[in-house]
Amino acid sequence: MSISPAALLAPLLMLLGYVGLGWLAARRLKIDPRPIATLLIYMVAPFTIFRALMNGGANPGYLLLTFSAFVVASLMALAVKRLAQSRFGAHEAALLAFSSGTGNTGYFGLPVALVLLSPEGVTLYLFCLLGINVYEFTVGFYLSARGHFSVRESVIKMARMPLIYAFGLALLLSALGVTLPAGLQDGLAVFPAAYTLLGMMIIGMTLSQVTLAAWDTRFVLACVALRYVLWPLVSLIAVLALQRVAPVSSDMALAILLLGVVPMAANVVVVAMELGIQPQKGALAVLVTTLLAPILIPLYLMGMLRLTGLD
Repeated sequence: MSISPAALLAPLLMLLGYVGLGWLAARRLKIDPRPIATLLIYMVAPFTIFRALMNGGANPGYLLLTFSAFVVASLMALAVKRLAQSRFGAHEAALLAFSSGTGNTGYFGLPVALVLLSPEGVTLYLFCLLGINVYEFTVGFYLSARGHFSVRESVIKMARMPLIYAFGLALLLSALGVTLPAGLQDGLAVFPAAYTLLGMMIIGMTLSQVTLAAWDTRFVLACVALRYVLWPLVSLIAVLALQRVAPVSSDMALAILLLGVVPMAANVVVVAMELGIQPQKGALAVLVTTLLAPILIPLYLMGMLRLTGLD
């Protein structure tokens, strides 16, 4: 399997273009990003995940990928939270903990996966993505809220996350063998595109409100290290470990590796905005890792495919 940097360039630049559109929308049209953040969390993300689960067919093998991604993301976030508490302020530690367990696997990674992977590979990627999304709106959301709210308030806010219930409903319907009517499937088909578009635009909208006072070099460097040092290493070790246990398809390997090289999650900004914890600081860190993505993603993937013997 070989990765063509040229093939990746167009979708990567398009995603950056969406960030620019968000900046223009906020600057010229005076659009407030906060209602859009709420819309993403409470409407668009749950419908996107529900559709993906119903279309993918939640068999035990796929669900094991979801569970594994959730466990890895949660353990990383808990470890970073513990380390960051003594080195950063409460808000910064909460954002670092949240971001360490996730990446822009949906808004950014999914369009890239559609370019690189076969339909089977995209399904594998989606079920890994689901595990990370479940982390974001359970463990990740709780850790972020704990930087600003009490334990009780944090649990209540987490319990209000509709993505948890969309995930459970999809699993139940899949287990019962229920299929969605064609008309409903067509109606849900608009949500993945809206998920990517609005998720990237909200970064630009938040950046339009950023001042130089929000720049925190230490925080940004920590975010870059988490995304482009820790996560690539974890994903590479995961593939190498799986290869020692059983044969791993190229699609499976590339899906796991792609999870490790996407930029910082745009949901860092979405969740920070929802909870009121330094969204401008988070947006700057997201922007830096996103700008690095067109350069680093092809290089990382080509290098890791060689190391795993799949190139």
